[in-house]
Amino acid sequence: MLLDNFTKSGDETKSNVIKLLIADDHEMVLDIARMYLDQQSDMAVTTASSATEAFEVFLTHGPFDIVLLDYQMPGMNGLKGLAKMLELCGGSAPVGIITGHATRHLMDEVLAAGGAGVISKAQPINSLVNSIRFIHAGEIYMPLDLLKQHSEMKVVSKSPLSGRETTVLKLLGDGNKNKQIAAALGLSEGTVKMHVMSICKKLKATNRTHAVVLARNTGLL
Repeated sequence: MLLDNFTKSGDETKSNVIKLLIADDHEMVLDIARMYLDQQSDMAVTTASSATEAFEVFLTHGPFDIVLLDYQMPGMNGLKGLAKMLELCGGSAPVGIITGHATRHLMDEVLAAGGAGVISKAQPINSLVNSIRFIHAGEIYMPLDLLKQHSEMKVVSKSPLSGRETTVLKLLGDGNKNKQIAAALGLSEGTVKMHVMSICKKLKATNRTHAVVLARNTGLL
């Protein structure tokens, strides 16, 4: 059953009103979203309870400025539902995914498919408004925790150091001497000295202290 559609009387003709379609199979989620978003003067909300209904609503009541689809509702078939909605939109509107289990892997898949990002149901309801406006502005939305994961992954991927060198560097950063590092890692002092020299060379540091400072400044420590 198609849930009630909400629009703002008198506001529909205003060009600054964001015409939004949200599809989710949890009625409580839609009720909360409608009640909150309907209070926004710049939003007109239409809802559907499945991907199939969302496609029908888009064809009969569209176009929309933004479409948000629940990742696990009936008719989605993974990201096939996203692909179909993007095809219906024909580039006229961004399409994002809403989910209760946002992951970096899902985010990558959504972006690869052409989606406008992922909105987590775990975020505060007032953040939903900001997410929608952000997407409407033409940006890609990513939950803050996934953004932090992305930043950490970028730092790791850019590190010129090997895993062992990274471990040695962390011990250097804690103020350990070569002898202490050797004992902690079960290595000879000579091997530790070679690792330290390699770290300094890769980071273009003049000495071990300089290497630690550079590592902290660049996010390696």
